[in-house]
Amino acid sequence: MIPTQSSPAALGRARELVEPALRGAIDRLTPELRPVAAYHLGWVDAEGRPSGGDGGKGVRPALALLSAEAAGAPASLGVPGGVAVELVHDFSLIHDDVIDGDAERRHRPTVWALFGVGRAVIVGDALLALAQQIVLDPGLVGGEVAGASGNGHRAAQVVADATAAMIAGQALDMAFESVPYVDVAGCLAMEAGKTGALLACASSIGAVLAGADDTVVAALHRFGVELGLAFQAVDDVLGIWGDPATTGKPAWSDLRSHKKTLPVAAALAAGGSEAEELASLLSSEPLEEQGVARAAALVESRGGRLAAEEEADRRLASALEALSSVELAERPRAELAEVARFVVERKH
Repeated sequence: MIPTQSSPAALGRARELVEPALRGAIDRLTPELRPVAAYHLGWVDAEGRPSGGDGGKGVRPALALLSAEAAGAPASLGVPGGVAVELVHDFSLIHDDVIDGDAERRHRPTVWALFGVGRAVIVGDALLALAQQIVLDPGLVGGEVAGASGNGHRAAQVVADATAAMIAGQALDMAFESVPYVDVAGCLAMEAGKTGALLACASSIGAVLAGADDTVVAALHRFGVELGLAFQAVDDVLGIWGDPATTGKPAWSDLRSHKKTLPVAAALAAGGSEAEELASLLSSEPLEEQGVARAAALVESRGGRLAAEEEADRRLASALEALSSVELAERPRAELAEVARFVVERKH
């Protein structure tokens, strides 16, 4: 894959539209919760001073706005959906860091590492509740009142379903850590929930808010599921071999957590003495530095890295096919495809 040299223009446009609305949503939190959420989003530093920190790529809000435009509506109609999806995503990140014990994200201490587990959990809960409030009443962030025609309630159901699927996927991911073997199909099913569900929500919620017909919504949803699987396959590669200076996480972080990600599942499925050695290493607690390095080498030698990269390419092709399966506005269709390629070609 040839790396994309710059971010798609759609990400910048979406950030300009969504960030003010997202800030307005965060302002609705209580004084005890607001600064913690602002820190996680990269808006302030640990002392509450304004910061120019990295708040993430903004892929999900961009997808929400583009899906509204793809359905023939203005991007502004998708803003409440973009805010809601970003809030759910940030809820999941804050809680995931607690679950995984990750003390660093985006080159800064994670919320729990800085403010404690209790505050991290409650802030994550608050963001999830706020997401539902925003789609049910888009006027809270200055959005068009889609709820008047019933679309807000339809969108809230989409967010709730995606959140439930994401949580179920996370539960499977945690369960996989304590079993010796996970097959590739099981791993993909887990990742479809953990990552695919929310990207499917992001990719279709703008169209839902726009009142698009079920055929259009279903195609955009399928695009998002496939993109989510591609995204997670890339994430799985970066979780083992990503450069810490770029990813903001320690080297081999997924192996340290005994995660049965796609490269690991594919390597174990390849069989042989090296796969048996890998399974033995991953059952060791704790896994020492030398053991982590050996496990990473074994995953690569048994084809795990290549399998994940090929899966990402296959899923990207399926996502692009979904976009071509229905009639969509041409410019946003092209930009959805551009964002999808950026996601798969990224290095962090």
